[in-house]
Amino acid sequence: MIRSEETICAPATAIGGAIAVIRISGQQSLSICDKIFYPLDNVIKLVNQKGFTVVYGEIRSGVEIIDDVLLSIFRAPHSYTGENSVEISCHASPYIIRKILELLIINGAGTAKPGEFTQRAFFNGKMDLSQAEAVADIIASKTSRSHSVALNQMRGGFSAEISSLRFELLNFASLIELELDFAEEEVEFADRNELEAIIRRVKELADKLAASFMLGNALKNGIPVAIVGKPNSGKSTLLNALLMEERAIVSEFPGTTRDTIEDTIVIDGIEYRFIDTAGLRDTSDIIEAMGIKKTHEKIYQASVILLIDEITEPADSINKRADSIRDMIIGSEKRLVILINKTDTISDNRQAELENMIKLEEKDTLLFISAREKSGLDELRSRLSDVVMKERLSSDDVIITNIRHYEALLHVSESLGRVISGLEAQISEDLIAIDIRQAIHYLGEITGEITSDEILGNIFRNFCIGK
Repeated sequence: MIRSEETICAPATAIGGAIAVIRISGQQSLSICDKIFYPLDNVIKLVNQKGFTVVYGEIRSGVEIIDDVLLSIFRAPHSYTGENSVEISCHASPYIIRKILELLIINGAGTAKPGEFTQRAFFNGKMDLSQAEAVADIIASKTSRSHSVALNQMRGGFSAEISSLRFELLNFASLIELELDFAEEEVEFADRNELEAIIRRVKELADKLAASFMLGNALKNGIPVAIVGKPNSGKSTLLNALLMEERAIVSEFPGTTRDTIEDTIVIDGIEYRFIDTAGLRDTSDIIEAMGIKKTHEKIYQASVILLIDEITEPADSINKRADSIRDMIIGSEKRLVILINKTDTISDNRQAELENMIKLEEKDTLLFISAREKSGLDELRSRLSDVVMKERLSSDDVIITNIRHYEALLHVSESLGRVISGLEAQISEDLIAIDIRQAIHYLGEITGEITSDEILGNIFRNFCIGK
């Protein structure tokens, strides 16, 4: 539960560096700091200072000077939490930080729990729940694309979409409920054709948002790319070439790679998790067979599969392996990229021959490379950006990255699907109203208009101290 009456404090910066920031928030923030802060101008009292001002002075414990500091003052409601807040900028010595926190606690402040500052911001109406969750994503973002998606959500892009959907449903739900109140008069306040049109539009938008989760989750955690193929086709050489380091062991002996090897690269602002797998072949070696089993698992987990084959390989064999991969990923949004390797070892005529003989489906891509000579890799990097639908990632795109939001949107879609079926079957208004209320409920769960202490606890528990 939120401790709304208590003033809390915690470091707001990570360990390391030269400067640290200690955040204090709550009604007594200024008066507590007044007890330990001695401004350069002794006349100044923090409780009398306006918001958005910075004061220079010393933190003292009795006559002992702890540090020279800057105090940034924020007055409610114009602060991160919506409360009176102070941020102390001091030197990042562990002793100094610990001593200042001790003094704050001695003088009446409590230690902030993980996510408690953001939790207060939520309860004080500074942000809704989806925006609060985006704060954690901002902190965890490792690439420009994941940062852009999180920033859009924190600024309310996702919330605006959800609130719009919920508002439309609420209006019609009210009319349906009104009809139930006047059931004996047999009056109709809600136009059924208009209701169905709105329900279909809201469901379509909910489905669209839910469908973006796969991409959003990949952007947040890195897009998994499985490198597969027969032994000695050049998988490990390709991984090393992409990483520009000797990460995987390269050997002329088949079956050298017996376990998966993973590493990450950022291409065009997007993180890719490349996975070098064991070679696909029949084997009696128990350890190698376990590696091949893991290869199949990584294919199921990957968003992109790079199937690598040698240019000397018969086209029928390449097509057979590609078909086998397609059978494993059928019905999914996974993309298959067929890489023909070792182009430096044979004439251009062979390349033209294979281009005509290799079968490609709609979502497939065919590229010719030389992993050893690092040729064709720039085009591969470019194609990978296209494969993950880079064009969808503008600053205005609303992309779902949170499993909680995804599950809620699925529930919304299911509920509205039942409403559409009910309208077509002309079932009772009270049954239709139940499903509309459910959809409204799940939309409210996303933004925090409808929530529980358990949900809030799970969300804010994953925040860092000081945020």
